[in-house]
Amino acid sequence: MDLNQVVFGVYPYIALSVLVIGSVLRFDREPYTWRTGSSQLLRRRQLVTGSILFHLGVLAIFGGHFVGLLTPIAVFDALGISHSFKQMLAIVAGGAAGLVAILGGLILLHRRVFDPRIRNTSSFGDTAILAILVIQLALGLATIPISLGHRDGHEMVKFMNWAQGIFAFRAGAADHVADVHWIFKAHLFLGLTILLVFPFTRLVHMLSAPIWYLNRRGWQLVRTRRPLPRRAEPAAPVYVARAVRPHLDR
Repeated sequence: MDLNQVVFGVYPYIALSVLVIGSVLRFDREPYTWRTGSSQLLRRRQLVTGSILFHLGVLAIFGGHFVGLLTPIAVFDALGISHSFKQMLAIVAGGAAGLVAILGGLILLHRRVFDPRIRNTSSFGDTAILAILVIQLALGLATIPISLGHRDGHEMVKFMNWAQGIFAFRAGAADHVADVHWIFKAHLFLGLTILLVFPFTRLVHMLSAPIWYLNRRGWQLVRTRRPLPRRAEPAAPVYVARAVRPHLDR
């Protein structure tokens, strides 16, 4: 088994399996870590602009990739959409969305790295996953000049056959991308890696709708009323956490 088969024939199933199983286990075992970990209270400036640009761009890119890669080629043929038209649409729309997303991502990354308070309250994973997403966006934009050299859409068909082959468990799916440019391969590999680490990062909030929070028990810090030994009595009050129902009328 060669490297191309391992990376684009086996690794996708590993990444997708970890994505599904890891997300389910985290939601079941650690529901209170299933959050965005917003730092808005520390510094609102830059957050709103960067977050809006980043999320709008990423959502557009995700939708384009999902529809463009997983829609059967026969459907496009039946609708009269040529491969060349689809290729140019992906370049123009995807390029615009990519520029918007990477601008927002750079704003958020700058804020997280160069603001001392946010940097000190951020974990390595918070900063690392944001940096990886920015690199992935940069790789996606770097594929545009190469795609302009294949306006007939032939290269895009290779990626469609690969993606649909993976989801349909077809043998030889990796062969479709064996001879594509290395930038495309790097983009695919990093995308699969993002899926692999997805359950262990703050990205899990993408899988939740606000309705989930209505039935999730909240937490409140209160003073403990339990008697403490004199020698162990602290100078400051001791607080414990207890579960409470959120007030939906606030």
